[in-house]
Amino acid sequence: MGLTSEQVAQSMAACGVPVHPQFVVAWEHGSHVPTDEQLFALAAALWCDTTTLMGIRPRTLAEHRLARQLTVERLAYRIGMDPFEYRAAEDARQWHGDARQTRALVEALGLSLRGLVGIMGRVEELEECLRAAVAGRWKTYVEPVAEIVVVDETSVGDALRAMNAEFSGFSERYMGHLVARNNDARLKEIAAERAAFLRRLVDHFWELIGEAGDASPFPAGG
Repeated sequence: MGLTSEQVAQSMAACGVPVHPQFVVAWEHGSHVPTDEQLFALAAALWCDTTTLMGIRPRTLAEHRLARQLTVERLAYRIGMDPFEYRAAEDARQWHGDARQTRALVEALGLSLRGLVGIMGRVEELEECLRAAVAGRWKTYVEPVAEIVVVDETSVGDALRAMNAEFSGFSERYMGHLVARNNDARLKEIAAERAAFLRRLVDHFWELIGEAGDASPFPAGG
């Protein structure tokens, strides 16, 4: 933009965040990292969004918060959580907020529940629970899955029951053809369908829940 460090500092001061020009130079050299407020003011001074300055696609809870130009205090206030508790969740990358706080969080950050599960690194844990649920007593896994995805247990139970029935169907069809001594090609076809079903467990679960993963599943004002 053809600005000097002094001009950038002046623009940031006009945004209510005064800094010394040397800080601007230090940020450019990568020797210092701006505070949240400084990052937001710098983005305003340079007429860009924070993700452009961060140089990454948001992957963590903290990065998604910064992309929305929210401080820890502001976001914690919006979701009704103590700032120290929220900061601890960001640092540990573990989310244990209740349903109301989770709803407020995904709305504030423009996420989805599926996106939040991914950010928290619990996709593999979810997949393990789903595999166990479709292959055995699905009712046992309603509560653990509901805790991971923060969806009501009734919806989770409906999804797990349907998936368990689908998976059982593969076994019934396989055994039926095996008893009838049908050709190996049909058995291999059923086995391939079963394997494909298992590969899509997480995707299929969210489809049954009614969330594609891009938008918040909560209706506005609901």
